[in-house]
Formats: sequence, structure tokens, C-alpha cells
Amino acid sequence: MATKRTKTGATSSTAAAAKAASTRTPKRRRFLVLSGPNLQRLGKREPEVYGRKTLEDIHVELARVADDLSVEVDCKQSNYEGELVGWLGEAGDQGFSGILINPGALTHYSYALHDAIKASGLPCVELHLSNPDAREEFRHVSVVAAVCVGRVAGFGADSYRLALIGLVQKLASKR
Repeated sequence: MATKRTKTGATSSTAAAAKAASTRTPKRRRFLVLSGPNLQRLGKREPEVYGRKTLEDIHVELARVADDLSVEVDCKQSNYEGELVGWLGEAGDQGFSGILINPGALTHYSYALHDAIKASGLPCVELHLSNPDAREEFRHVSVVAAVCVGRVAGFGADSYRLALIGLVQKLASKR
């Protein structure tokens, strides 16, 4: 086998080996993180219930946790059910490994979210800052829980972190 020198001084066989090694480096898993209606008001809206951290604070912390876990997160928020459904519908095609969703009030009645999560084919964790089961009666029903692999609720801003850790560990155990 003939080898040629490249401009950097490496031989082409060395360059080919380096390229082959780089293609074997595992790609980081990516997770879609969705937050529903009114969550852009975190830190201001009912801080005694939802805490004082803003959604941006939560996203920054979640990105740090994701980096520690060698994964990536793409965090989005919308007050519009249709936009959330659209993001869920595209998630599989965009190479996400899983979904974290805080549907907010949509938890209790959005069959569109239920169907979009199911149709995504991706494992999803439902999460909430407060514990819906310890609040008003109408909050006790989740129409999305049945299509999620788990649920994290009641841990404030840490619910996002705990949901990510749980989903990453669940996927790792299936390898």
C-alpha cells in the first residue's frame, strides 16, 4: 500500500486512520425539552408554587447537567398547543433521542399533545414543577401520562434536571 504525504506531514494512511477513528466517536444523544403555556412567566408567576427561578435559569442549568451527562438539550417554550404539537411531530425526524415535556395546563385536556407524543415514537417524560396531585382536583388528571415512560413532579426547578437524568439512565439501560 502506497502512502502519500499530506501538507501537514501526516501520511494519507494515517489521515485515513484518524478519519476512521473520528467517525467511530459516538454522537451525543439529543433531547427535546418542551415547556407549555405560561411557563415563560416563571420567577414572577406564583413564586410560592413554582419557585423564583426563571425558565431561562432552568434552561441554563439543564444545559450544564446535559453536558455533564454527555448529551445535548434543545429547550423550547410556547403558549400555543399547535406549536408544541408541531415540535413533537418533527422530533423524530430531527434526530432526538427523547423528549421532556412540561405541558402546564395542557396536561389536563390536550389530547392533541397525547397523540403527538405517541406518534413521535420517542420516549417522553412528563414533568411539573409543582405536584399536580397535591393541588386542585382538576389538576389530578393527566391525559399525556399514558404515553410517557415516566413522570417527575413536585421538585420545583429540579424537576427538569431529574427528568433528564432519569430518561438518560433509562435509555442507557436499554443498550
